[in-house]
Amino acid sequence: MSQQNQPNSDGNSQQVQIQHVTARVPESVSRGAFSTGVIVMTGGSEFILDFIQNIGGPPQVAARVVMPHAALPQFADALKKNLGMYTERFGPPPELPKPQQPAKPQSAQELYDELKLPDSLLSGAYSNGVMIGHTASEFKLDFLTNLFPHSAVSSRVYLSAPQVPRLLESLTSTYQQFQERVRQQQAQQQQQQRQTPPPSPPNSSEDEMG
Repeated sequence: MSQQNQPNSDGNSQQVQIQHVTARVPESVSRGAFSTGVIVMTGGSEFILDFIQNIGGPPQVAARVVMPHAALPQFADALKKNLGMYTERFGPPPELPKPQQPAKPQSAQELYDELKLPDSLLSGAYSNGVMIGHTASEFKLDFLTNLFPHSAVSSRVYLSAPQVPRLLESLTSTYQQFQERVRQQQAQQQQQQRQTPPPSPPNSSEDEMG
């Protein structure tokens, strides 16, 4: 699912391999996008990750990644491992100041009315895997399409190191909420099945012959 890069003593990049993954990097995504935050949303069959860029101008969506439900916990686990390796080498990332909570929580529509979402990003980039690398100051997230005949990077996102714990917290809490909803739906379905009486057998009739 992931690979991690750590600088060694001479400043070069040293690869620590969790699982062997080779992926082609299309020129269109090779430069990547820098993000200062992320919004994680749950869809019917996927999670949507909107990476926000808010630097000296109106906030906008810099990259949108669409992951199937089964891929998100794998992403969170890979990110957690990378963060642990980063902490062992450089210490914990500096904590970001907590954002001020609005007096009235914004709805998704209100939030996206304020965000600039380019038409080119409406459909997002599909991903069912990820490779993660880091230096002392930033993390690189290469979102993959592991499809025949070659894996490829569908989106590349850079985050400053202090943003990573917040991203991990968002991924974890979103997936826990998703699991709770699934459990509630299953419980409701089981209750409905117990309350619904079994169908009566069809009536049989016999013709009398005199």
